[in-house]
Amino acid sequence: MADQEQRLLMLIDDEPAQSRLVSALAAREGWRTVIARDSETAIATLGTRQGMQLSAIILDQWVPGDDACALIAELKSRRPALPILMLTASTSPLLAVEAMRAGATDYLVKPVAPDRLMHALRSATTREAPRDELAPLTEKMPSNPDFESMIGAAPNFRKALAVAAKAARGHGPVLIEGDTGSGKEMLIRAMHAASPRAKSPLRIVNVGGLPANSIESTLFGHEKGAFPGAFDRQIGALQHCDGATLALDEIDRLPLSVQERLLESIRKSDVRPIGARHSFRIDARLIAASNLPLQDLVSEGHFLPELLEALSPTKVSLPPLRERIGDIPALARFFLARIGEQPGLRELGITDGALSLLAAYDWPGNVRQLQAVLFRAAVFCDGDALTSEDFPQLLNILGSGLVPATGNPMQESAGVMLYTPDGNLRPLDEIEADVIRLAIGLYRGRMTEVARRLGIGRSTLYRKLSELGIDNAA
Repeated sequence: MADQEQRLLMLIDDEPAQSRLVSALAAREGWRTVIARDSETAIATLGTRQGMQLSAIILDQWVPGDDACALIAELKSRRPALPILMLTASTSPLLAVEAMRAGATDYLVKPVAPDRLMHALRSATTREAPRDELAPLTEKMPSNPDFESMIGAAPNFRKALAVAAKAARGHGPVLIEGDTGSGKEMLIRAMHAASPRAKSPLRIVNVGGLPANSIESTLFGHEKGAFPGAFDRQIGALQHCDGATLALDEIDRLPLSVQERLLESIRKSDVRPIGARHSFRIDARLIAASNLPLQDLVSEGHFLPELLEALSPTKVSLPPLRERIGDIPALARFFLARIGEQPGLRELGITDGALSLLAAYDWPGNVRQLQAVLFRAAVFCDGDALTSEDFPQLLNILGSGLVPATGNPMQESAGVMLYTPDGNLRPLDEIEADVIRLAIGLYRGRMTEVARRLGIGRSTLYRKLSELGIDNAA
């Protein structure tokens, strides 16, 4: 009985269809949902016996007659510890900032994927660090879809970019593997921008976000009357991308039956819609992305070995952020500059203590998570620079002992550690190598700019790269 009481959700929403959907999704994970159609009912519910048992609130911004941020503030004033998630169709950073400052725990942009909604609810009601919070919003921040926007100097990361840049100039399939949030979609867009098909459309289909019964129709299309509910003819993504580029994200979640059809289309360069009597010739450039190593799925019998071979004449492996911790200072400064351009926010610096804290975390959500965590910290920062105190959840997980105290000689300088753990200075060649790596990441691999900023010639820079064993992979 206690478990049920701890899993009570209040949904403030006046749309019956959405209310039923959210309630059904929440029920799968043991939540019982109470629905309030307006703010008066929601506030009144808080004072009831049932309201005292609430564990979370989900608020739709468009509840008639209500100012969402004012309602959030009122709810938080009455129940400060209660997590509040706001659903909205708006991608405005200003609204996100206002909602978070009013007390919202998370900000979800509609249409929101069921997995994303449940993850946000789970994260808000457990002690785990925020993983993908604000991801839909931060991903919509304007950015240049090119390789120079891919920040990092770690050798494994630069190598992945070099392989992708070379593959971008061709027309064959490419497979990109990497953990969730490691930058696969950004790399897809950079490859398309550098490809011979850059002036043609790029269409990205997230397989994991599609209902299982619509995946085949989404990719291949269908004829009118091909199956119950097929009231109109639909052109599939493969046919839509004739002469263009189709990216299939989370291809590791493609059902085996659809894998067989996709393999046939790749081999024959054609597509046959469901219910059609004949096929259509296509010339679509295919880029596949997977969160899991497909070879492991082949070994387990969940992925066709022939399809893996067809998809991966070129394979790009993006390293997780925990394997490129040295890139965090450059990434943090880059993201803070972009965040500072958003309405309601300003550009902030970041202290060495904060960078040390960020470097100590293992970032299961990778670069996407880092960006979202920085966004949240920037929203609530009153100073001119983020400090370790602006990341309370990370401090709670890692402990303040990992953060250098002010005046401590082990403190970082511009993201480069000057001292060894025992307090002695590091060797000069190690410091010099770190400075060069930092510069390569900060100036996005533009070696002429790196040399200019370091005050040396390009030939000297390349000589130092060789002497210090730094692979810039540019």
